[in-house]
Amino acid sequence: MNSVPDDDARRLLSIARRRRFSRNEVVFHREDPSDSLHLISKGRFAIRIMTPLGDSVTIGIRGPGDSFGEMSLVAEGRKRSATVEALEDAETFAVYVAEFRRLCRDHPSVNQALIGFLAEELDRQNELLLEALYVPVERRILRRLAELGTLYAGRDSVIPLTQEQLAEMAGTSRATVNRVLREEQKRGTVELRRGSTAVLDGAAIVRRSR
Repeated sequence: MNSVPDDDARRLLSIARRRRFSRNEVVFHREDPSDSLHLISKGRFAIRIMTPLGDSVTIGIRGPGDSFGEMSLVAEGRKRSATVEALEDAETFAVYVAEFRRLCRDHPSVNQALIGFLAEELDRQNELLLEALYVPVERRILRRLAELGTLYAGRDSVIPLTQEQLAEMAGTSRATVNRVLREEQKRGTVELRRGSTAVLDGAAIVRRSR
């Protein structure tokens, strides 16, 4: 929402419906009808897709201030392209297609808010594609750690994700993630815990991820 003008943000929120989700509750599944944009106000959500081999993998985590489901407001009749699941008790403001279109008829500038959401997501995906093609895997892992350390900064910088999930987000194997994390632990930048990773020196990780 940071890129959305205040007036348009208020208009969007005026038509949004508050949705609450429990830990591990699915917001929607891949191939579900796409009918709403979600603006995250509390908690964190995992974005998961299905690989050609039928495995479910985590490709991203979204937190407060982020959004998901933007494409539902662009074209009618679309299906969801990913599954979204709450990682903890969480809350969103859901903007549904019909209400959004009525709002745009009265306030055309709100369309710019949608363009902003789409542009942010496109930038994010382009960056991930460039990383996959040109950035060494060790640095990709550090970048995911830096991002997640910021996302979970309010929880003593403990990232409650498994090494398998980190591997999925970095596009590599669990063994490689484990090796990189153990090297970081020796440097004193992280502490490995059961099912989670504590970021002790986020600034150092950010510097070395560039």
